[in-house]
Amino acid sequence: MKPKSTRTYRFLPAYILLFLAEKNLYGLAILNEFRSRLPNYSVDGSVIYRTLQELEKDAFVKSYWEISSPGPATKWYEITESGLHKLTEYKGLIEIRIKNFEFFLETYKNLKEKSDD
Repeated sequence: MKPKSTRTYRFLPAYILLFLAEKNLYGLAILNEFRSRLPNYSVDGSVIYRTLQELEKDAFVKSYWEISSPGPATKWYEITESGLHKLTEYKGLIEIRIKNFEFFLETYKNLKEKSDD
């Protein structure tokens, strides 16, 4: 049985903060980061923009408008000091989650080996 593809956005803010810790980005650029660097992470632009609004409301990111280039103004995002602290919190949560997943995989492997005997 093939696993069902589901959308999970629990750690979406963590990934956005991670990308913004590397460099300032605008919304579509963040979506492109997901598509190129995490091709198995299914996310759409509207969810990214809603998450950016929440992150900005919580002061983990701040935005500014770039109007110097031809064409429409672009809203850029950058991580704040609070956002860097939140990113560290996410790191700890993800490390715990990895340990839990490793336990699951190891236990499952042992069950399969027992059943193959």
